[in-house]
This record gives sequence, C-alpha cells and structure tokens, in this order.
Amino acid sequence: MRRRRVGNSGLAVSRLGLGTMLWGGVADEDVCRELLVTYLEAGGTLLDTAHSYAEGRSEEIVGALLREVARRDAVTICTKAGITRTPEHRLVDTSRGGLLRHLDDSLHRLGTDYVDLYQIHRWDYGTPIEETLEALHETVKAGKVRYIGASSMFAWQFSKSLYVARGRGWTPFATMQNHYNLLYREEEREMLPLCAAEGIGVIPWSPLARGRLTRDADETTARVQTDEYGRSLYEAQVASDRRVIDAVAALAARRGVPRAQIALAWLFHKPVVTSPIVGASKIAHLDDAVAAMALKLSADEIASLEQAYVPHPIAGFE
Repeated sequence: MRRRRVGNSGLAVSRLGLGTMLWGGVADEDVCRELLVTYLEAGGTLLDTAHSYAEGRSEEIVGALLREVARRDAVTICTKAGITRTPEHRLVDTSRGGLLRHLDDSLHRLGTDYVDLYQIHRWDYGTPIEETLEALHETVKAGKVRYIGASSMFAWQFSKSLYVARGRGWTPFATMQNHYNLLYREEEREMLPLCAAEGIGVIPWSPLARGRLTRDADETTARVQTDEYGRSLYEAQVASDRRVIDAVAALAARRGVPRAQIALAWLFHKPVVTSPIVGASKIAHLDDAVAAMALKLSADEIASLEQAYVPHPIAGFE
C-alpha cells in the first residue's frame, strides 16, 4: 500500500485509513484482531478512533491489539475528542478542560504516551476557538500529540481556525476529516478547495455512505434499521441519490467488481483526498477497500458517477 504525505505536513500515512467506530460494538475483539492484522499486512498505517466510540471501548481494543501485533512507531494513531454521549444527550465540548481530560483518558485507554493526530470531533459553539486552539497547542508542546486536526464544520469556521492559530503562533490544524462520498459532495463547494489551497490533509469519513453505495437503494440491513444517525444523513433520499446508486451498480457490473470498489476508487481519484477512512467490520470490506486503490477509472466513468448529483442540505455537522 502506497503512502502519501498529509497536506504540507511532515506526516506520511497509507492511502487507506482503517476506522474503528464499530470496534467494541458491532465488531468483537476477535474480528477486530483479524481486521487489524490484515490491514497491517497490506501496508496500512492509519488507524482512526475516537473518545466517544463505544464509550471508549474502541480505543481500548485498538491499544490492546496494537501491543500484540505492531510496533508503536509503525502506525499512525488518530483519535478525536469533544463529543460526550449520554443516554439523554450528545454534548460537544472542546473547552480546555474538556480536551485535556479527554486526551488523558484516550492515552490511558490506548496504552500510549502520545497520539499522532488529535482531532476535534465537531465545532463547539459554546467555546471560543482561541481557547480550543491554545489547549491543542499545549498538548503538542507537551509531547502528548504530534499533529492536530478537525472534523466536519463550515469552511469559514475552519478558515478562522487556521487564521487564529497562525496569527498567535500556535500549532495549526493539519487535517480535515469530513463527510464526503458520491452521495454527499457538498464539501466540493468550499471545504475541499480551502484544504487544497492551505495544504491540509483530507481524510473523509463515511466514504461508502454507511453502506448505501454498496447495495440497491431499496435494500435494507439490520444496521440501517437501527442506525438513527445514518438516517439523519441519508433518509431524505431524493431521486438523484437513486440514480447515483444505480450508476455505481452499472459501472461495477461493467467492470466486474463489487460496488464498494467503484465508490472508493472514485475517492482515490480525487487529488485533494489523502486517505479515506473505511469502517470495515468484515475482512471482505477491507479486501474491497485495498483493491479499490488499484482500480483506475476513466474520465468518462467518473463523469457517469457524478452527473446525477444535485445539491443537498448540509449533513454531518451535528
């Protein structure tokens, strides 16, 4: 698996990232171990988790398995902070206290003294961005964090963050982990051009639209039936979404490959994208993701996938 530099930073990661949101929930530890070993053997280096995934269990599994099967310096551990979930609420907190507390919790669960990439999970409307950025800068200077990043937000918010950090001499964001796939391309309007202009690495989440790009529009799964967040992202499915899904299916049939490979290959053809984060829960999912890196699409094929898209409401910033 080839590596690619993350924007203008000195960090280089594999072209495919392995997401662990389902670890400790849908995927048990034995499955996770098999996924991790397969990913590392394929040359993967980028592991993405979060403080809030499975109430911290994801980080625990990542840390335990890495101690079994990999050297710490052979992988890039990315985690996210700022979201706390309770049965009643989902809170965003990127205050100084919140970030430092979450980081210490994450380091303990991961069993490491530093993380390679520490990301704010969402924009916190209740905390001044200056407070957030100064706290993140302090984690870098303390040696607990190598690089910092952000996840889904408006381009003006990300631009302001970069401006403030550089103006104060603080560590700027090196990455943007945003919602980007064939069914949701609103990031192409402002965020992706901003990242290209500023030398920011892009590591998209949900590259397969939570599986919707891998099956017929009317087909359902157990996950779809219980995935409330996924429904909030894609439930308002318009006719154009169906046409995009049909276009993926048609091209996959012509090329004789699974639909997942087509949808991921499209992302790999986008120069601004560093490493899509694929949340595999089965080895077959990972096999398709690895194979997609070698799948070359023509300009006409890319156009056939994109032509049915129409503007969508903003989704994924919550």
